[in-house]
Parts: sequence; structure tokens; C-alpha cells
Amino acid sequence: MSAMPPQEPGHRAPARPDASMSLLTAVMNHTLDEGYAQAAARRKAEGRSDLPRSTRARLWLAAGLVLAALVVTLGAAQAREAAPAVARERQELLDRVAAGTEALDDLQAEVGALREDVAARQREALGAADAGRGDLIALLAGATAVEGPGVELTVDDAEDAEDADQGAGGGPGGFSNTGRVRDRDLQRVVNGLWQAGAEAIAVNGRRLTALSAIRAAGDAVLVDNRPLAPPYTLLAVGAGQEMAAAFEASAEGRYLGVLRDSYGLRTALSVRDDLRLPAAPGVTTRSARPVLPPEDPRAEDPPEDSVPEDLPSQDASPQDAPPQESSAP
Repeated sequence: MSAMPPQEPGHRAPARPDASMSLLTAVMNHTLDEGYAQAAARRKAEGRSDLPRSTRARLWLAAGLVLAALVVTLGAAQAREAAPAVARERQELLDRVAAGTEALDDLQAEVGALREDVAARQREALGAADAGRGDLIALLAGATAVEGPGVELTVDDAEDAEDADQGAGGGPGGFSNTGRVRDRDLQRVVNGLWQAGAEAIAVNGRRLTALSAIRAAGDAVLVDNRPLAPPYTLLAVGAGQEMAAAFEASAEGRYLGVLRDSYGLRTALSVRDDLRLPAAPGVTTRSARPVLPPEDPRAEDPPEDSVPEDLPSQDASPQDAPPQESSAP
């Protein structure tokens, strides 16, 4: 077996770090293929130009350039003319929404005044006992205003929520991690207040009932189909100190603490001695009907002192009684 040739002594140059990437290095250093470079050099040596030589070809090139410039100019002019129209239509839509919202508020205020008038007339007609029961039912249903002690809970977006929205693109995909209050966050907080002993709850002045819904439309939070803006102020009537302690110890209270510590949501819980919550704007049902109590079967029985027509009365004289046949022979 032949031995390996001896290596010459001496210092060897260190290998380049990119020695194993010679192909990538060549591509980066020589971006233009050698064939294109040779063709350009050959045309330059022969004195040829890249422009067309014939007059017809030059006319076609000029016409193409003019047409392209015309298309670009017309597109820019149309976009400039359409921008004010789009802005005007958007402003008209905003004005219509604002006018509709104002009209709805006026109608709801009128409905509230009529409801109070009807309630007053019902109390006057029913009397003290039945009126007290009706007031309790209206209070539990949210059909009447309520006042009493309770707690005030404020939930607001994080301070950098707008910057996080812009970083996430402002779309629904980045809504959950942008430090903004979501609809399901409010749902859990409201459920926690009910569980802690709240007897009536309002969110930003909107009274909650058994038919209330908290949902989202895009990035907006809706309560009973009305958009609300942060901060969200929740007023809950109940035993103030006990309810606040029960809410903070509940799972929903701990969930709100996680949102505050992890996402920077701002919260504030305080006990209030006197709160006033408005009545719900509309408490109506479309399908549900009350179940009437069963009728008393004794109401159909005739009274005990009534006497059938075919029987004689007790105070009838003996002469009026019919004669009886004798059984003797």
C-alpha cells in the first residue's frame, strides 16, 4: 500500500467562511448572466442601437408611449374626481346613522314616559297590595327604574390599544391580542356580577334584562344592538361590600385580573352607597305568553242555599204539598 505524499511544511491560509457557498456567492457577485453581457458588448462594438431603426417602428413605439401616458392620466383623473364623491357618500351615511340614532332615542324616551304613565294608572287601579306585587315584577323584569346601593365597575382598553390595532392590521384576527375589551369579556364580567348577587345591572346606561344580548360587530361591542364606546361602566345594584368581595373571589373576577395583568386592560371597582339605574328601553316578547292559573272547579258548583225548581221550599204549607196515596188496603 503506497504511503501518502508528505505535505510541505508551512502556514496554510484559513478557509473562507463562505467557501461552502460558492454558488450563492457567485450569484450575488454576478447578477447578470455572462451571455447577456457578451451580447451587449457585441452590439456596442457593431454600433447597433436598442431603438428601432425604421420610421414605422418608431411611430408605433411613440404611439404606444402616448397611449400608456393617456391611460395613466385618465386613471389618475377619475380617481381624483371619485374621491370627493366617496367622501360625500360616506358623510351622508354617517349623517343618516346619526339622525336615525337620535330619532330612536327620542322614541325610546317617549316609550319610557308612556310606560311610567301606564304603571302609575295600574297602581291606582289595582290597589296597594296588587300594586306592590306589580312593582316587584316590573323591577325584576327591568321595566322600571331602580335605585339602591351597589358597585361601580369600569373596564377600559389598554393605553396602547390603538397602536396594537395598527400593528395587527386592525382586522378581526388581531382583535384578541390588542389590549381591547371584547364582547365575551363583558359577558363574563356581567355573569360574574349576577352570580355575586346583583339585582339589577346597567352597562353605559343600558339596563340589562333577560332578553339582553352582548355581542360584537367587527371591533365594536354591541349591547342590545346598540354600539358602545369604551370605557365600559357597569353599575350593579345589590349588597355593595359583600357583592364586591364575592365578585373579586369568583372565577370571573380572577379572569378580569388576568386581562389586567397580561393585556394591560384598565379596571376599577368601587362600592357606592346610592346608584340609580334607568329602565330598559323596550321589554317586549314576540312568542312567549303568560300561563294563566287554572280555574277553580268549585266556581261551577251551585251554591248550597240554592233550591232546585222542581222541589218544594222548606217553608211551604202542608196544604200546598201534593196528596200522598195510602198504602193500607
